[in-house]
Amino acid sequence: MHTLTFTTSEKRQIIDITDDVAGCIDRGDGVAIVFVQHTTAAITIIDLDPGTDTDFLEFLEAITPDIKWRHMHDPSHAPDHILAGLIGPSVVIPYENGELQLGAWQRVVLVELDGGRKRNVIVS
Repeated sequence: MHTLTFTTSEKRQIIDITDDVAGCIDRGDGVAIVFVQHTTAAITIIDLDPGTDTDFLEFLEAITPDIKWRHMHDPSHAPDHILAGLIGPSVVIPYENGELQLGAWQRVVLVELDGGRKRNVIVS
């Protein structure tokens, strides 16, 4: 198991972690589980053509309603928790001969929803 640490600088940000994840797997065959240890960040796989990261973040903003949030700790970041839950904290990626079996345009990304912060990602 490996723990990767990323420092984000923006409130909402996408960080390509594909190469970092690939560096954690062995030369055999198996599956890599990529998991973020936070409730206001998420892990997913997306196409990262230029601008798609901004499109993704703008979409998340667009689906977030302007309502009175009831989160006891800090109502202003309730949407960050909800969006993280919708996207999810993990992905499972098969690998063969030590290579992630991602499609041509697929990239593993950390989705920051309440930055800037340090984020821990576990690869197992």
